This record gives sequence, C-alpha cells and structure tokens, in this order.
Amino acid sequence: MKNKPTFFDFAADVGLTKHLGGLKATEEIIGSCHIGKGQYVLDVGCGVGVTPCFIARRYDCKVVGVDRVKGMVERCKERAKRERLTDRVEFRVADAQDLPFEDNLFDVVITESVTAFPEDKKKAVSEYVRVTKPGGYVGLNESTWLKVPPPPELVAWVSQSVGTTAKPLASKEWVELLETAGLRDIMERTLTINVKEESKGILRRYGFIGMLGVFWRMIFLRIKSPAYRKFVKEVQKVSIVPNNLNEYFGYGLYVGRK
Repeated sequence: MKNKPTFFDFAADVGLTKHLGGLKATEEIIGSCHIGKGQYVLDVGCGVGVTPCFIARRYDCKVVGVDRVKGMVERCKERAKRERLTDRVEFRVADAQDLPFEDNLFDVVITESVTAFPEDKKKAVSEYVRVTKPGGYVGLNESTWLKVPPPPELVAWVSQSVGTTAKPLASKEWVELLETAGLRDIMERTLTINVKEESKGILRRYGFIGMLGVFWRMIFLRIKSPAYRKFVKEVQKVSIVPNNLNEYFGYGLYVGRK
C-alpha cells in the first residue's frame, strides 16, 4: 500500500519550500560561515534546491544538496539543469541523521528549517560536524521558542502549521547542541517573524515567474488530486495565526566552527 503523502511530498509537487527569514537569512548564514569561491558546501535538507543553486551561482562554489524526500531531489535536479549549474551542484537522497559522506569533507555545512524535524537532533548535528573539515563552519537557521515554556495550544499550532514532526527548541538548547557536538566560537541571533516580510522574502527567493509556476502547479494539483484537496483543507483549519505567536515563536541563526 502506498504511503500517505506528507506536507513535504506536496511541497515537492508544487516546487516550493521555504524557511523563516527567507533569502535574507540565507545570506546572513552564508556570511557567518564565510562561504567563498572554490569551497565545498553541503546543504542538508535542501528542499527544491534554491539555496544550493544560489550559492553555486553567486559564490562559484561546488555544492551538494541532500534531502530525504525523493521528489525534492528530483525538483533540485530540474532546477540545476534549468539554471545551467549541473557542473557545480549535485543532489542525492539522504537523511540528516545518517549522511552518506566521509569525515572532514566539506568546508561548510548549512541547514535551513531542517533540524527541528529529526527525532534525534543530537545525532543530526553530530553528523553535520563529522563531515565538516577542521576549521570549517556549521550554520543553522531553525525555528526557535523565544520564551519558554510556550503555551500548549501554541505548540500544537506550530506543529500543525510547520509540520507534524517539527519540534522547535529554545535558543539556549540550539547552542548547547552545537557545543556538545564540538563546535566553538558559537554565533547566535534570534529574530521574530514578520508575516509581510516573509511573503516578500518568498517572492524575492523564487521571482515572479517562479511563483507563477508554483501557483499553476497548485491549481493543477487541486483539480487532479483528492489527497491534495484534503491536505489544503487541513492547512486552512490552522491558517489563523495565534495572537501571541510573535511573543513565543521565531527563528534563530546559529553558527559554529569546528
């Protein structure tokens, strides 16, 4: 029996993945990790490949992207071919908790809205560090509780909105994960969510033509797929943002050096 499609399967189908802070947060992580020309970069949980292609094109790097969802990797390869970057980016299916790479391989490892999902976050971060060269950087952009403990109803809303397996941590906990994995010189910065800016960030990241393609695929899926229509109804149930969201929930940028 075929497994029930997940949020990430539908995201791959429409060709859209996002993370809090958008391209601005990506650029800050890139700067804090000192990504530069000729480096070897790993993007864990690369979604539809926007960040790997951006880094490869802007910084003339070799970038590897991994994602556990096969459909995401397929979209990544399509994007790389469309942007004529197949000589600088490659993609494969892999789990953050078990990366298929040798030790001390990459100059930089980054993740964006990924490490909140694995059950064993400690193992995932240890894997990021394992495959990073000595002196290299690990950078995370992750959903973060700004105040703890958050109200139970808000925890439930975030899980339903962001993904049923998402478990954000407080900033202190994210930093402790990096330190426990052996990273040093930890940089942390937490930010609140601005809904209007988040929307602008998506448009900036994908461009007008890209977003037209996303909307067309959404319409097509809604017409053709009963499972997708059911999924949209479930999303609409949690579409009303809680009044106290910005008080408790945001995102953080965390960077450490091996």
